[in-house]
Amino acid sequence: MNSRTHRPDGPRHVAIIMDGNGRWAKARGRPRLLGHRAGAKRVREIAQACPANGVEYLTIFAFSTENWKRTQEEVAGLMSLFRRYLESESKSLVERGARVRFIGDRLQLDPILRRNMDALEARTAHNDTLNLTVALNYGGRDEVTRATKRLARDVAAGRLDPDTIDHETLPRYLDTHVLPDPDLVIRTSGEARISNFLLWQSAYSEYEFVDTLWPDFTREHFEAVLARFGGRDRRYGGARA
Repeated sequence: MNSRTHRPDGPRHVAIIMDGNGRWAKARGRPRLLGHRAGAKRVREIAQACPANGVEYLTIFAFSTENWKRTQEEVAGLMSLFRRYLESESKSLVERGARVRFIGDRLQLDPILRRNMDALEARTAHNDTLNLTVALNYGGRDEVTRATKRLARDVAAGRLDPDTIDHETLPRYLDTHVLPDPDLVIRTSGEARISNFLLWQSAYSEYEFVDTLWPDFTREHFEAVLARFGGRDRRYGGARA
């Protein structure tokens, strides 16, 4: 059953850069992977809070194209965590009515992980309580590059007239072509940068940079950010009323 109720003054689509897992673990004298595990648990709480707060789309930045630069141990641990998370959470996501999608370049990912991703997308394809999108091996520049290649192939094959290309053409080739642009982008941990996340899509998004580390970012923190969003004047380049 669809239990969401979109609020006119609230964001329909929220995207989150989940930052601070490593620092959270370091502050406790624990391995970085412990912080990533704590962060994975936080995803469930925030996703569960979305429908009641009128959020129809939630996009989370799980692993960037730049994260391969981390130590081999951390990358392997993250990939194992992703596999276990999909296995443990799939039933709950199905029961809660979440539709799960993945964006990013899947070709570098482990074949077993890719199969699990495909299976979860198929199992949840008809759900509509929440649209949960996971950015995995994702980078905004990489996405635009891959989209441009697809567009160029269509031009070369005669399927697309180059004279008809405008600002609405490229989005149809992006990983997010079935999603609305995010209204609000949240980054935790006090860093004030977008880190190559949804570069095209967030052209007119509102941004909220919060000091809280992701594993400590509770439903109460989330709802406070949503409340602040309701007080913003979104003009999309127009003059102030």
